[in-house]
Amino acid sequence: MQLPRVKIQFLNGQLGTVGESPDGLMALICGASAVAGKLELNTVYRVTSPDDLTALGVTETNNATLYKQVKEFYDEAESGTKLILYPVSANMKVTELCDYTKTSEGFARDLITRQNGALRGIGVAGLNAGSTAASANGLDPDVFTALPKAQQLAEWATSELYAPLFFVLEGRNYDASKELKDLTEEKYNRVCVVIGDTVKDSKGACMGTLLGRIASIPVQRNIGRVKDGSLFPLEMYVGAKKIEESGNTISAIFENGYIVPRKHVGRSGYYFADAPMACDPTDDYAYMPSRRVIDKAYRISYDTMLEELLDELELNEDGTLQHAVVKSWQQTLENAINRQMTAGGELSATDGEGCKCHIDARQDVVSTSKIVVTLKVRPHGYSRYIDVNLGFLVTTV
Repeated sequence: MQLPRVKIQFLNGQLGTVGESPDGLMALICGASAVAGKLELNTVYRVTSPDDLTALGVTETNNATLYKQVKEFYDEAESGTKLILYPVSANMKVTELCDYTKTSEGFARDLITRQNGALRGIGVAGLNAGSTAASANGLDPDVFTALPKAQQLAEWATSELYAPLFFVLEGRNYDASKELKDLTEEKYNRVCVVIGDTVKDSKGACMGTLLGRIASIPVQRNIGRVKDGSLFPLEMYVGAKKIEESGNTISAIFENGYIVPRKHVGRSGYYFADAPMACDPTDDYAYMPSRRVIDKAYRISYDTMLEELLDELELNEDGTLQHAVVKSWQQTLENAINRQMTAGGELSATDGEGCKCHIDARQDVVSTSKIVVTLKVRPHGYSRYIDVNLGFLVTTV
């Protein structure tokens, strides 16, 4: 016998693809050094501006990586935006940090548990700092071994805590002379990897800039949207070269499924090329906006259906749900999604409706005590490829 519960499963293959908002609450797990009497490792800190680092005793001198990432987060996001900091030993490997079986302080699972389901995404930077080697696949081997661990941990948070989230990993020790591992052949749709930084020859990546952009936009918004304007940094690099000098390299990085900055001809500043997750592009959740949209719908669905758990249900003589009950449940769930998502432009809508709920009235509830609910939300499309056919308008005689 199982505990009464609400269970939500993600549908896949549906797309046919060949102010302070809790939706943007990000955490930064970063390699750091303790500051006596102020900053302790393996401890959760909530900051809302770079000034909060002063109270923690964090400076560019004693914690260069942590200082840089937080400053760049607030260069991108407005002061007042909440960021959860979790400083850990810089010598820890990302693979170990994300290990689902590690439950003690200093590991990602501990942070997730402490935040009681509030986190929407976790960025990891400045770890395995003692390693300077890149594998034959172009990055620190620790990045690739951490991918399945981070995916498993994110799935655990989803199924056990009803708190779906995603991980952003730092593409550490990037080596442009080696061919990158192709992440489009993987299956980690809750993990992405960013390459490129705001300093030359960096061993890390622009995690603060990326998390700041995510935290400042709605769930359906692409981090590379041109209308939102360029990123804050005045200079960005991939390895030793500026982004504008690395056209072919940027294309190769992106085609292999990584998040990377780019330039647009005719526009000043830098933009993220797109927001791929480390998985097959035909996966319904292959891009961060889809991941964030479906995760928000998940949270709303769980909260709405939890209210119905163990409630009395009016049944027909054959043990199936009465029509009025079916319609009531469908309307309740659709209203919740439309009120909290469609009305804010987070779903594509027709007459204010951006989702559809279906409950098969023929289910034998009296025998199974189980009700299967199918909810589908309508995502936005994204203009990734625009072709303009240009020619002369001429009338010939």
